[in-house]
Amino acid sequence: MRLTKMEKAAVAVLFASGEPIPVSRLAQVFDCDDAAAHWMMRRVMDYFDEEESPLQVLRLDDQYQMSTREEFQEAVKKALEIKKSQPLSQAAMEVLAIVAYNQPVTKSFVEQIRGVDSSSTVNTLVERGLLEEKGRLDLPGRPVSYGTTPHFLRSFGLTSIGELPLVPQSGEEAELEGQVRIEETQS
Repeated sequence: MRLTKMEKAAVAVLFASGEPIPVSRLAQVFDCDDAAAHWMMRRVMDYFDEEESPLQVLRLDDQYQMSTREEFQEAVKKALEIKKSQPLSQAAMEVLAIVAYNQPVTKSFVEQIRGVDSSSTVNTLVERGLLEEKGRLDLPGRPVSYGTTPHFLRSFGLTSIGELPLVPQSGEEAELEGQVRIEETQS
């Protein structure tokens, strides 16, 4: 497989950016629609796989980013003297799960579910680039709503929020759902 000149240009754009690029921006740059830009990026991804390149292109929802493959992680860390990041606390994981499954949400929503003040945890996750402000709600006080970022997707090996595992139901919810299905089949 060989890349076209436009596909090579897309690789150059991703390389130069270093950050995720929205497919809409790629479509604008290459004067095509989003579907054609997705198709072009799929070909680039296939090319890097076929060539067994140490580089890869990641799809993060409707964005693309160039990165090194995981098997070269240690060499890159050594060369760039990247310190191992601190693991996330249990509180941070809880907040991430609440936001990921319910986004966009406010801090007060997170606190209502967790039952404890979560302001510092949300702020830390924003600083780490895992959460970002998604806007303000049209409610008294105009609270900020939060959602996950492409960095969140990359960190958890996801291409979209839709890949999150289903949340297990509590026994009571599962029992009620089972009763509804029984009633539907008897009708």
